Amino acid sequence: MTTRPGPHARLTGGLLLWYGVLGGAVAWGVHVFAAWGLDELACAAGSERVAAVPLWQAVGLAVVIPALFTVGSLLVAALVWRRTRRAGEDDRAFGRSRMLAVVGVWSNLLFLAIIVLGGVAVLVLPPCQG
Repeated sequence: MTTRPGPHARLTGGLLLWYGVLGGAVAWGVHVFAAWGLDELACAAGSERVAAVPLWQAVGLAVVIPALFTVGSLLVAALVWRRTRRAGEDDRAFGRSRMLAVVGVWSNLLFLAIIVLGGVAVLVLPPCQG
């Protein structure tokens, strides 16, 4: 006898699955707007500070916070992948969840690398070039 999850559990599981799949992409978008935006605002103001915070610290936060969000998304996708490993091939819902989890793992690894390397570029290259 199997116990079917209730609607609250299905909603929570579905939202977590989508966080595992799309979390890295959303975090990358936040990173792009925050890190490069802070850099451009400081350059336009002719300053090395943003609201009394050194530019490198502000940009560092705009890299670390989205990177942590992406790592969380990666862990959720890996957990879903592990939990759906034993699913029978006849259960299409588990198959879809497993496929989405695999996409989430690989896309989150890619977005984590993009966030880290984009942060390195913003922190290493001097602001206001050109």
